[in-house]
Amino acid sequence: MPKSLSQILIHIVFHVKEGSAIHPQHAGELYNYLGGIIKQNDSFPIRIGGTEDHIHILCSLSKTLTVAKLVEEIKRNSSRWIKTVAKSYRYFSWQRGYGAFSVSSSHRRIVIEYINNQKKHHLKRTFQEEFELLLEKYNVEYNKEYLWKD
Repeated sequence: MPKSLSQILIHIVFHVKEGSAIHPQHAGELYNYLGGIIKQNDSFPIRIGGTEDHIHILCSLSKTLTVAKLVEEIKRNSSRWIKTVAKSYRYFSWQRGYGAFSVSSSHRRIVIEYINNQKKHHLKRTFQEEFELLLEKYNVEYNKEYLWKD
């Protein structure tokens, strides 16, 4: 076959470091910036959203890129950029870790709706509760004792 083709959908989740927050008035601009970073890495943003303390990204992953490299680029460039938006972001940073979950094309709409409903979703559960539920849903083994230690 002369051409390599792929469709790899990834749901990426990561959290701000304690003491940092995404102000609602800057969220849309941040999501657009994240989308630009994803595009610069030959991937395609499908839906980006979240709350004041975390981000959800559904994107297609480039066939030449690892998830770790994409997340590194997203976090590095966005934390550098957001510090230029307002003085309140001077010490902004993302937590070290992240979650990345493969998504079937048949579940694309479900994940988009899930990301769209983050604000409503978090009226009932914390980010930590949500993340642990995602780990269980995607059968990711983890040790709860070390999950939240940075």
